[in-house]
Amino acid sequence: MISVIVAAHDLQRQLEVCLNSILSQSFRNVEVVAVLDQSAECPADLVDGYARRDGRVSVVRLTGVVGIGRIRNAGAERATGDYLLFLDSDHVVGGETLQAMGDQLQSAGKPDVLLFGHTRLHRARTWPGAAADLLERQGREPFTLIDQPELFGAPAYSWDRLIRRDLWIRQGLAFPDGLHEEVAVVHRAMLAADRIAVLKWNCVQIRRRHTQHPAGSPDGTHFDVFSRYEESFNLLKERDALDVVAPFLFTRMIRHYLFLLNLEGCLSRSERPQFFERAGEHYRRFLPNGYEHPEGREGVKFQLVASGRYSALKAASLPQHARSLVSRSAAVRGR
Repeated sequence: MISVIVAAHDLQRQLEVCLNSILSQSFRNVEVVAVLDQSAECPADLVDGYARRDGRVSVVRLTGVVGIGRIRNAGAERATGDYLLFLDSDHVVGGETLQAMGDQLQSAGKPDVLLFGHTRLHRARTWPGAAADLLERQGREPFTLIDQPELFGAPAYSWDRLIRRDLWIRQGLAFPDGLHEEVAVVHRAMLAADRIAVLKWNCVQIRRRHTQHPAGSPDGTHFDVFSRYEESFNLLKERDALDVVAPFLFTRMIRHYLFLLNLEGCLSRSERPQFFERAGEHYRRFLPNGYEHPEGREGVKFQLVASGRYSALKAASLPQHARSLVSRSAAVRGR
């Protein structure tokens, strides 16, 4: 029923825990497709050992060092299950959640997409995923995205949902090269789905602070994110869903850009002004009619992006004590 595609880059030495969390569950109607490229971070011996011991595990070997998009695509091509689940080596599938997934797929009439919750663990602290509140408000009956457009306001992850393999093939879905490869692919799958269902379980735990995949992409940059959202907005036009979905996608897009601008080590100092300029261009280009920005401090940041005030955004992103110091320093200079 479920094909779990695991990108076997084991930078944090967590791949064994990931595989055990899948294979040790009572739910047996599952296969694991572990995908290795020739990166030094891929432990071929470890993966081959699992394949020898458990017939549900198969191994795909790729030539050279490739990006996460090609890795996931290769796993999807090998998969034979009804549904695809894309995981990384630092993901853990908890408890008996595979059985819960299987039960919900059956009770929901085998939907095209099954959404579920996740948690994040970092430095002994656990917190729920960004879509937790959205999922909690959904009922048990299947729906289409046009019925629940607010789900486009959730991050577009490939590992917090099952995608029906038949839908994947019919839509010709494939992850692109570069970074932020999930965005448009997930959006295309959601828009194409005739039936979407929700499982209100935290099925997957991700054991790193941020969502950037450790394998990354040899030729990718964080500027790839702009073309991803351009593709997603074009998809809305193709599906005649612009008026309904655009406000939620727009909010998600600007939140994503602000997150990357604020993420330490993501963009170099010289790249930040250019990235901010591109974000502002997208704000003005894709702004929906009648859009109301979020309230509070986040809304202030949205307005700063819209007006192109990069220096003000940098100050607004500082911690409160740092902003106070900057303000006092400016006051002193003005005397």
